[in-house]
Amino acid sequence: MAGGKRAKIRMTPDEVASHLATNFKVQVATVGRDGAPHLVTMFYALLDGKIAFTTYRASQKVLNLRRDPTMTCLVEDGVEYAELRGVALYGRGLVVEDPEPRTKVGMVVGSRMAGLPVPAIGEPIDPAVAAGIEQVLAKRVLIVMEPDSVVSWDHRKI
Repeated sequence: MAGGKRAKIRMTPDEVASHLATNFKVQVATVGRDGAPHLVTMFYALLDGKIAFTTYRASQKVLNLRRDPTMTCLVEDGVEYAELRGVALYGRGLVVEDPEPRTKVGMVVGSRMAGLPVPAIGEPIDPAVAAGIEQVLAKRVLIVMEPDSVVSWDHRKI
């Protein structure tokens, strides 16, 4: 894509933040032992403006990140070419064992997965629901995306 057209479709920092805040699925790529990408889709929440999600402690992505923290995240939407929008974040995936931020993210993502009303980060939820989510979170860690660079596009600007 020519530099001029590329510049026209780039999102502003505010547009990037809004795009990340209004979506909830992210494609996550980590580097496998053999160097091949390991790609999965995860539900996420924003923790201090950063993509964050929980996953099983023994999952392949966690094993990959402990060996090599390189991670890429893609949040995209749109169906027709003229509607395509996306934000690609390149950087590191931090494996966080601390239960406090894991619980904050887990309550948001767990509510969404259960089809319940989705709270804001840190907002209280029904105690019975919270107890069930906490039980699931016990076997999970938090992954936080620490981006080094961000690439964005919004074809609606063309």
